[in-house]
Order: sequence, then structure tokens, then C-alpha cells
Amino acid sequence: MKIIFDTDDKCTETEITIKCSRMSNDIEKLLASIRMLDMKLTGDKDGQQYILEVAEIMYIESIDKRTFFYTLIDVYESHFKLYELEAKLIDKDFLRASKNCLFNINHVQSIEPDLDRRLILTMEKGLKIMVSRQYSAIVKQKLEAYNV
Repeated sequence: MKIIFDTDDKCTETEITIKCSRMSNDIEKLLASIRMLDMKLTGDKDGQQYILEVAEIMYIESIDKRTFFYTLIDVYESHFKLYELEAKLIDKDFLRASKNCLFNINHVQSIEPDLDRRLILTMEKGLKIMVSRQYSAIVKQKLEAYNV
């Protein structure tokens, strides 16, 4: 892989060009990481609104018609519905774990099978997320492709 870095004072916007003979898993991972760097979401906590880097969000959960972002440090409430966030984050390494949870694949430390084709994901800080059997095959595929 050849990396070319060009600094230009006249440049008004950062531009990234990738030249390759074919799309590979490594390039897809690189693109997802680049997209996440540039994306932010807002979350509320203690009456204040915070701007969050998408890459910092470990998982998103919907409880009692309210949606929450979980980071390593804190929990924030979102004004978006879970399905709206899924549409925004589908190409940014977020996967559906269950009908009320999305998770960031970059924060997964381990995966283990559970009863009835479910999966248990161990996230950073030892947090456990249950992947329902409806989504377990898709999650396994994505995790296997991610580790190639």
C-alpha cells in the first residue's frame, strides 16, 4: 500500500482519494472508519445538549420509546428513533443486536454463542450485549468479514 500525503495552504476542504484494483474488506473498513470520523450526533444529558463523535458511541438502546447513546464515559438521550439512527449509521460499523439495540462493531472485545442461536457480545468496560437469534447470523457474518 502506498500512502501519499499532500499539504496545500490553498486547500479549503480535506479530500481523500483511494485508488485500488478492487474493493476489499480492508478498504471497506478504512472507508467506514473515515466516515465515522466526520460524523457527529447530538445527545442530551442533565438539560444540556452535547455533540458526540459517532466513533465514541459503544451502543444505542431504545427503552420505553426513548433512545440512549452509551459511550465509555456517559449516557446521553437522543431525539431520534432507533430506526432513524440505524439508517444514518448503517455504513458506519453499527449493527442491529435486537429490536431495541444497535452496537458499534469497533467496541466489541469478544463474542460468544449463547442458547438458542443467540450471541453475547462483550463490549469495552465489560458491558454485555445480547444479540437476538434474528440478528445473530448477520452479526457473525459481519464480525467474520471484519476480522479477515
